Amino acid sequence: MVRRTLLLLLAGLGLALILLPGAAEAAPVPALLPAAPADPTPPAEPTVSPSGGSINFNIDGTNPDGSKPATSLVIVLGLTLLSVAPAVLLLCTCFTKVFIVLGITRNALGLTSTPPNQVLAGLALFISLFIMGPTVSQVNELGVQPYLRGDKSQSEAFRDGVQPLRDFMYKTTRPDEIALLVKVSGQEKPANPDDVELTTLIPAFVLSELRAAFIIGFVIFIPFLIIDMVVSASLMSLGMMMLPPVTVAMPFKLLLFVLVNGWGLIITALVASYA
Repeated sequence: MVRRTLLLLLAGLGLALILLPGAAEAAPVPALLPAAPADPTPPAEPTVSPSGGSINFNIDGTNPDGSKPATSLVIVLGLTLLSVAPAVLLLCTCFTKVFIVLGITRNALGLTSTPPNQVLAGLALFISLFIMGPTVSQVNELGVQPYLRGDKSQSEAFRDGVQPLRDFMYKTTRPDEIALLVKVSGQEKPANPDDVELTTLIPAFVLSELRAAFIIGFVIFIPFLIIDMVVSASLMSLGMMMLPPVTVAMPFKLLLFVLVNGWGLIITALVASYA
């Protein structure tokens, strides 16, 4: 009895599996037709403000309202100034003269590396800032600050700002150097100091500074040279030919330099030469 029941269940299950695929095929799903393409829509008209749209380009470095220079231009000018600052320091200030005089003083003492070059350069830099302080202040007042406030354009700020530096260089430069550079360049003789171009004034100023530095160095060398000669003659008279005179003379030169306050005298002479 149980066996017959199982057989009937298996037969019914097989019949159901046969009839189901047929029922699925009897009710097919209708296919969807493609939609017709839509017509393209034209782009919307741009909206214009009542005052009218415009783009302003300023080539003079000022803001659209003309009040102050653009921040980006100020940054570019600052980076440019930093890149040319060493050349300006060497050629347009008293740094070259001060550094050469300090180097000659070290050589006159017979010291090759004391004080080191870094110390001499730092001392020359601060002495130059001390001497050039009034000139730098005038450049800042006449050129830099008015340009940052928007009161002057670039050309006006440069013309007014460089004028104190021109006056300083022209006052320090000998007329012979200016005449030499004017003659070499083939230019006409300037009628007044303002007609001298910077390309002529700057090399003339450098030549004048080198000449003054060598004159001061010659004066500094004389007492130390006398000490070397006296020590050398003394050693020769004593028969000490194997003893280097420079080694014996160095303590006497250092003693003389300290007793007369040599550094103070040199710095005083340098500052007074620009008074």
